[in-house]
Amino acid sequence: MQKNSLSLKIFIILLLILSACGYKPSAKYARSVMGEKISTSIYISQTDPENSVIVKDAVDRAIIEIFHASLTDRKHSDAHLSLRISNPSYSALQYDSNGYIISYRARITLYITRESKDLKKNYTTTGTYDFSVDPNAVLTDQQRFDAIKFSSIKAISAFVAQVSAEGSQEK
Repeated sequence: MQKNSLSLKIFIILLLILSACGYKPSAKYARSVMGEKISTSIYISQTDPENSVIVKDAVDRAIIEIFHASLTDRKHSDAHLSLRISNPSYSALQYDSNGYIISYRARITLYITRESKDLKKNYTTTGTYDFSVDPNAVLTDQQRFDAIKFSSIKAISAFVAQVSAEGSQEK
């Protein structure tokens, strides 16, 4: 009985110490910069429109999951994000013993403009994704789309980190 009450006391003391440390999740800082309602738009590339749609979906998902904000139309939003994606690039990372490429790195650069009522700010973020392929194989559309999707998610995470840093510096 005493052991349970001692462990309960220790748990309560630890809880009080940790809750008083001032820790705030980065999403809270990002939300203070971005606001509660966010709208997005993307420049659709005429040469590769599928990639633009993938990036737009990833950004919308990040707004909901990371910023914990809601998507809305532009006239009701606290902040608007305009996105433009660079053409994806693929570089060889690894070769097999016969000289065939067996691993690639996809690289995406996102150009993001954040507009609020009194501010317009530009961001450039880059994301990479490494993936393997069969020797002497051609990249399939599915591999290419997955590489763009995952490298875009990393670029969006870098954008979230930049915005969170801005929010933490404002305090």
